[in-house]
Amino acid sequence: MPKRVDHAERRSEIAEALVRVAGRRGLHAVGMRDVAAEAGVSLRLVQYYFETKEKLLLYGLQHLAERFGERVAARSRAAGDSPGPRAVIEALLMASLPTDEESRAFHLVYTSYAVLAVTDQALAAQPFIRNPDAAEKAVAELLRQAQEADLVQPGVDIQLEAVSLLAMSAGLGISVLVGQRSPQSAAAVLNHHLDRIFQASGHGSLTQRARE
Repeated sequence: MPKRVDHAERRSEIAEALVRVAGRRGLHAVGMRDVAAEAGVSLRLVQYYFETKEKLLLYGLQHLAERFGERVAARSRAAGDSPGPRAVIEALLMASLPTDEESRAFHLVYTSYAVLAVTDQALAAQPFIRNPDAAEKAVAELLRQAQEADLVQPGVDIQLEAVSLLAMSAGLGISVLVGQRSPQSAAAVLNHHLDRIFQASGHGSLTQRARE
């Protein structure tokens, strides 16, 4: 009896291969033949699933966003059964820092998508910008919950801090990527600003939980 093919799994494997190659060579230099070789499949198979490089890139972007969500969820779970708003925000910010091979590839490739979207109409037409917008809304909502529970400093501008934290995380990620600073120093900067926002008695940070 012929083996049944899991098409969703096969598409994910090809998308993973795209991310790995793009992480090494840059997204602009990746061709479908390169992805096929990395995945250990034929070029014809890659073309069967995606038809064009454009469709492969679009699927790769979706796959990348899903993987990022999984990493944030894993970090949140590591904070315990009921992580507070700060722990969840910290999980989101820290997951975007290039601290290992996987997160480095994520940061490099996602940044490459952003650059390509400026000049590529097909990518620009995708809901690329919604992911940062969704993250901004999520962080603002978490800060609002913390504010209602008296966990943040008085007078904090929720929306402004949400924008600032995400922009800071993105900028720090690039500085780590190019070797300007270490992942540890970038994490220290983020924690410094979270300390500035949150009340000392209500931090509930991942760093603190790891020490307990």
